[in-house]
Amino acid sequence: MTIASQIPMADPVRKVQRIQQITIIWMSIEAAVSLFAAWHARSPALLAFGGDSAIELVSATVVLWRFRAKSSHERIERHAARIAGTLLFLLAAYVVAASAICLLGFSQPRATVIGIAILAAAAVIMPWLAKEKRRLSFVTGSAALRADATESTLCAYLSIIALVGLLVGSIWRIHWADPVAALAIVPFMVWEGREAMHGKPCC
Repeated sequence: MTIASQIPMADPVRKVQRIQQITIIWMSIEAAVSLFAAWHARSPALLAFGGDSAIELVSATVVLWRFRAKSSHERIERHAARIAGTLLFLLAAYVVAASAICLLGFSQPRATVIGIAILAAAAVIMPWLAKEKRRLSFVTGSAALRADATESTLCAYLSIIALVGLLVGSIWRIHWADPVAALAIVPFMVWEGREAMHGKPCC
């Protein structure tokens, strides 16, 4: 491969590194605040969201490592894609467990201003991050970045679901609304995890 053929890819790689750095900073804040709010409000929806945020933080770090690696990109890509896909499967299991706890009546969430604020912020920030990652996944052909984009999308969905669930639970005392909605996303998580494990980038 000539130097000239490598130049067009240099700028997308820098953009990937920048978007992953932004993701890592935001997910660190999001995970810490949402898990604290989950403990304070005894909210399984916030707990699932905080767990998702922690997994997304790990995934973003893995993808940043992949795009900073100096060794064979193909080998690093395969490892990063498998790790990201595995994290999606873990996230699906985590959401099922948290939803089951709520549906079985072991926990009833309480209203929390901090939780509502972090969920509202995530509902705005995460779709933008997911859009940028999917676009860059197409440009770079990275399955690992595709999986990370999916996790950002799921984080946005979960933020909206958890937000609606907290509001509905607080106003109408319908405690099963948010876990049922969260369970509806699980098949999408499993599908995208499988696609990432097979090394398929965004198309």
